[in-house]
Amino acid sequence: MIEGGKKDRGKGKLWRTFKKNKTALVGTVIILAIIALALLAPWISPYDPLEQNIRSRLKPPSQAYLLGTDEFGRDVLSRVLWGTRISLTVGILSIGFGLLIGTAMGTIAGYRGGIAGSMIMRLVDVLLSFPVLISGILVVAILGPGMWKLILTIGIVFVPRFARLAYGPTLAIKEREYVYSARVIGVGNLRIMTHYLFPNILGEVLVAATLWVGTAILTEASLSFLGLGVSPPIPTWGNMIKTGVDRLTTAPWLSVFPGLSILASVLSINMIGDGLRDVTDPKLRI
Repeated sequence: MIEGGKKDRGKGKLWRTFKKNKTALVGTVIILAIIALALLAPWISPYDPLEQNIRSRLKPPSQAYLLGTDEFGRDVLSRVLWGTRISLTVGILSIGFGLLIGTAMGTIAGYRGGIAGSMIMRLVDVLLSFPVLISGILVVAILGPGMWKLILTIGIVFVPRFARLAYGPTLAIKEREYVYSARVIGVGNLRIMTHYLFPNILGEVLVAATLWVGTAILTEASLSFLGLGVSPPIPTWGNMIKTGVDRLTTAPWLSVFPGLSILASVLSINMIGDGLRDVTDPKLRI
């Protein structure tokens, strides 16, 4: 009972620290609203996002079409809502993949050391020398377009970033007394990494992952804008912006509304990341 009470008090302290950051709370409300819109898209979308109506092409925002229509007469609001599902799915799953593989690589390299650890980190350094978008273009050129391939592409791009993030703390933690004691009593290397090392670096990794979800969403939008992401007519924020670029002066709503969706999502995720950083910093806990 005492141990359970300590855990409850610890969780309460973390929540109070997070709640102190009003910016993070606002970001949480915004991203929850965006996620709700994405989940409810099949029921709240006024039109089929793929349905074409040439007689209503390039209509400005009106009562019938709240965000206007595109060059094929498709409802922009419906496409933005369905695009939310694609963009958030790609962003979250790709970062989840990068977190699992990259953190495992960094932890193994830091704990094992030696030639194997050096080789892993030299490979990581080479991959980190390329900007995110350039790396994404190179990988997607090999794998090809498509939603699941795009998730894999962006995940691969972030693997070295998580590996580098996990490597440094692992080097420090593996020298602590409780890890040394575990080795002395015969605890296996895998158990040490999963039960002693990983939990101690998880907070820092999760904060970075939260912030990088926004970067992943931007990367997906950029690749889709370049024609290397999810293929039309499936709506994503990136390919919707691309569609409207040539009509910025005559039909700005084609690019403005998906662009605002990206802005709101990335900004809210960064606001949440700011709150999580407070939670993981012992000096800011109350």
